[in-house]
Amino acid sequence: MQHVTIPQDRIGVLVGEGGETMREIESKAEVRLDIDSETGSVAVETVGDPVLGLKGPEIVKAIGRGFRPKEALRLLDNDVMMFEVVDIDAASRNKNDLRRQKGRLIGEDGRTRELMEELTGASVVIYGTTLGIIGRPKEVKAVRRAAEMILDGAPHGSVYAFLERRRTEMKQHELSYHEYTG
Repeated sequence: MQHVTIPQDRIGVLVGEGGETMREIESKAEVRLDIDSETGSVAVETVGDPVLGLKGPEIVKAIGRGFRPKEALRLLDNDVMMFEVVDIDAASRNKNDLRRQKGRLIGEDGRTRELMEELTGASVVIYGTTLGIIGRPKEVKAVRRAAEMILDGAPHGSVYAFLERRRTEMKQHELSYHEYTG
């Protein structure tokens, strides 16, 4: 059994209307969730396939870091899907800098965050002092690198160019992987 703590304002999202989301997670990940709504502590117990059960705590963490349940359940799509968190606060000097860094990651009208998703195929959420990423390893790595570039002060244009190059590389790799050699 693993224990995960999530923010109290995300407990309702984890449970869902009438417990619907919680039951869906329990069914698909073959786990049992015991949620303490007072503390935000969630006990995740594997009750079926142990490999699927390993994804249970990750799904709960992803919802706790701001992902919609549908996006968090993408972690079950295949064995290579992963969830990663970038700590924005660690790259900030103070509260004003944190607010500025979050603004740079989100971009005007959310455009930077959207481009990270569009150009990599990963899901990206900025919640509290973190940036959460769900995707395949190369997608997650590209978003993490783009976020690090932004946090280090790189111009947005350079970051977008980097993401465009990564998208091209990922597409070429995907095409060569599916190439028929006959």
